[in-house]
Amino acid sequence: MAVRPASPATVQSPDRPTIPVTSPISGEVIGRVPHHTPEDVIAAVERVRAAQPEWAARPFRERAKVIKRFHDRLLSSKDEIMAVIQAEAGKSRRDAFVEIFAVAAEARYYACNGWRFLKPRRARPAIPLRNRVRVYYHPHGVVGIISPWNFPLILSVGDAIPALLAGNGVVVKPATLAPLSIHRAREELIECGLPEDLMQIVTGPGSEIGNALIDHVDYVMFTGSTRVGRRVAERAARRLIPYSMELGGKNALIVLPDADLDHAAIGAVEGAFNNCGQVCINWERVYVDARVYDEFIARLIRKTEELRLGPGQGHDVDLGSLVNEEQVRAVEAHVQDAVSKGARILTGGRRRPDLGPCFYEPTILADVTPEMAVHSEETFGPVLSVYRVESLEEAIQKANDNPYGLHFGVFTRDRHRGERIATRLEAGSVSVNDTYINWAAMDAPMGGLKQSGLGRRHGPEGIRKYTEPQTIVINRTNLQIGSQKTALSFDRWLEDLLTFMLRVWRHIPLIR
Repeated sequence: MAVRPASPATVQSPDRPTIPVTSPISGEVIGRVPHHTPEDVIAAVERVRAAQPEWAARPFRERAKVIKRFHDRLLSSKDEIMAVIQAEAGKSRRDAFVEIFAVAAEARYYACNGWRFLKPRRARPAIPLRNRVRVYYHPHGVVGIISPWNFPLILSVGDAIPALLAGNGVVVKPATLAPLSIHRAREELIECGLPEDLMQIVTGPGSEIGNALIDHVDYVMFTGSTRVGRRVAERAARRLIPYSMELGGKNALIVLPDADLDHAAIGAVEGAFNNCGQVCINWERVYVDARVYDEFIARLIRKTEELRLGPGQGHDVDLGSLVNEEQVRAVEAHVQDAVSKGARILTGGRRRPDLGPCFYEPTILADVTPEMAVHSEETFGPVLSVYRVESLEEAIQKANDNPYGLHFGVFTRDRHRGERIATRLEAGSVSVNDTYINWAAMDAPMGGLKQSGLGRRHGPEGIRKYTEPQTIVINRTNLQIGSQKTALSFDRWLEDLLTFMLRVWRHIPLIR
């Protein structure tokens, strides 16, 4: 299909080498973006740096007007933007709409509520009455966003929105597999009043331009694999600049014997196979109580086989394509390795060249054991492994026995028990009787534990991370703490007085 080309402002010269963008659905080239160099990245950062102070000087409400207009424009142009997302990422219409929904929700939330998180706030002083303490939040300056291909809109402009509202400028380096969505989003933002120089896009392999970005911005927001995340963190640490990152996951779902099994099966399918499994918060492991294992598996297989896999862009397709041949081979390798070591394919397990070059059936594996790669390594594809467990304690232990901890789930009719179980799971977020709707809970932090990342998206943390807090203490008196004999004198009477005050403060609710 035809996709509107990137803005000419991002293509700085007709002589510049370009990178073709290929649709995983058809294999056709649907667009081109510039192949930037490290020097281009440095120039883009400096361009943003020059524009950022004026933007930061604007009142929050003025910055918010731009984002509110973008929110409305995103919804009115959703069909066109979704077409771009589907074309470059191979998504079904449902999975493309998820991106529209999530970005609109984030734009609305931070444009309407961000001022509360960034306004100067009072803090309790060390000595009541004598001091007044206020905390201010200043933008870092230039934020570098390194985004992946699996959610080309959410994980690019979705991270840019709070950074911009906090007063920063941004330089986005999208994945070369799917860079068109952020180009389109930038165009819309500029139409909504965003200064053109404030947001720049650089495109090229991370191995070529990633270091230049990290070496020149003031903050890094990275989403991607744990392996690459380590390198990003090491590079940022050399300059002592802050960063936030969401990394890999091998997420687990627990199905208890009292669960509504139809609901649990639907939830397992939705939480494992949406976006063809190419989601960091998708479930790849399901631990099912032995008392309901066979019944649950029968329902899970039936719900999985009802999914409509295909290249269509309408509402009659549930699952689209994997992003490229490399991803298909990675999925095949996990499945073939598991089968060769004794795992059983309960459904799926085949690529579908009759539908397109990168289609793979949603797959359920049983009898998976620890020596199989699919047991502990992230597949990032439509593969779900099911395990029989004899007790809740076994399920919790096995769910937690993994280096990742991003998003887990529990299905049970006893919601209070489900919540108690959730607190024992080593994951940044847990859904009870639901799937990934936690992503849209904008008022709550979203992120991972262990090797699944550092920092959080959403909530107050999701915008404050793009700022440097500054504490200002004002002495309301002309007295310093001392015996007044010299500037540093301190006698026994003052020591005893301050000791007495410390003992008293602990019992006074308003100042302790």
